[in-house]
Amino acid sequence: MINLSLQVFCNRIVAAGRVSADDVQDLGRHVLPDGLASRDEADMLIALDRVVTATDDAFGDWLVASVVDFAVWGERPTGYIDAEVARWLVASLRNGTGPTRLAARIAREVVREAEASDEALIAFALAANRHDTDALTRATMRLAA
Repeated sequence: MINLSLQVFCNRIVAAGRVSADDVQDLGRHVLPDGLASRDEADMLIALDRVVTATDDAFGDWLVASVVDFAVWGERPTGYIDAEVARWLVASLRNGTGPTRLAARIAREVVREAEASDEALIAFALAANRHDTDALTRATMRLAA
């Protein structure tokens, strides 16, 4: 179930078309002061990354830390990413079209933090990292041309 204040926050962000540093402070202090409480909340904020491309760096930092904390330490078994959690996380981060740069970062950090991760998440994190690196190389080559 989605926290109503999170829904209102996301609606406001989508309407504004950007996430500011003040928005991130509001998210952490008032909307989700105890962090993510459900997969639905994580899914909503991961989807927000896809919809709103103008985001302050603080949003990425907050979302990475929050998803890592929820997936690794809030889900059972604690400290491990089992096959069921890996399936959920990969589906949310991929969202049918492939990961954003932030989604790739989330996958990498979850794998780093967990004591062990299911191979599906590890494979996704490696592929997302490779995709992110390839995109960065292409962008650098365009700038150099």
